[in-house]
Amino acid sequence: MSGGWVAGSVRARALARHRLGPEAAREVAACRSLADALRVLADTTYGANIRPGQPLAAAQRAIASRVLWDLRVLAGWLPPGGVKLLRVLGAWFEVANVDELLQTIAGRPADAEFELGAIATAWPRLRQTVSNAELRAALAASAWHDPGGQTPLAVRLGMRARWATRAAALGDPVRSWAAGAVALLVAGERFAADRPVDLEVMGSSVSLLGPAAIQAGTLAGLAGVLPSSAQWVMAGITSPADLWRAQQTWLARVEQDGLRLLRTSSLDSGAVVGAVAVMACDARRIRAALEIAARGGSLPEAGDELA
Repeated sequence: MSGGWVAGSVRARALARHRLGPEAAREVAACRSLADALRVLADTTYGANIRPGQPLAAAQRAIASRVLWDLRVLAGWLPPGGVKLLRVLGAWFEVANVDELLQTIAGRPADAEFELGAIATAWPRLRQTVSNAELRAALAASAWHDPGGQTPLAVRLGMRARWATRAAALGDPVRSWAAGAVALLVAGERFAADRPVDLEVMGSSVSLLGPAAIQAGTLAGLAGVLPSSAQWVMAGITSPADLWRAQQTWLARVEQDGLRLLRTSSLDSGAVVGAVAVMACDARRIRAALEIAARGGSLPEAGDELA
């Protein structure tokens, strides 16, 4: 075991201990205004990026930015292999940047980019593109590979599918998270958005589900042909209106696995994977709690989303 992994795993566990957890999220959600919720968060690990009077979107972005900062700090403690691991686990931030870049290319307002630092996969090159065609070419020449199309929808879906493929290569439990995520992606496109699933856009992520999943005509049919690595995420889901519950199941599984890794892993990559998982899920929960508070607070109704 290298000194870098030892130091990095110790640092990862320390960062994970700052998660607020479900109880604190319910406290935030119970606030009767966004301003009150921001005051509650001011003295927490997210407080450094919170400002009084922030709009909801800015506050939610601040929560995400805190996680990104922690990942960048963690990268400084890890050996090169650990940094590569973080680039995969933290790729959501690059996906989010590309989402905003697509807005800019289309001439629409866009949020500021996340500053990725060592977490970037290809962002320094991607940010220079000025058309969808250039963006697709830049992705194809990077670790992201060709998204399978150059429309905004194809790029967005293609990057998410390829992220799942990259994550699956890390092995379990990340492979199971990736399979569940692809199942949700297919279900959302096929049955919620009522759009056909483009195999070129999905790329090799299809192998995580099997070809029968792409051809399923109903949600129940999809759940019935999924491999065990993905079937868990669709358990009990029979209507597109219930897909949000599947998303909550996915988040709960990722967080539970992350907490288990933190408890059981040695001073190695397992602790890093676990820490990133619980930090990301905690941030997702707090972002949801802020939205509930901005709507006037509703603690009883927030139970499922903030569990």
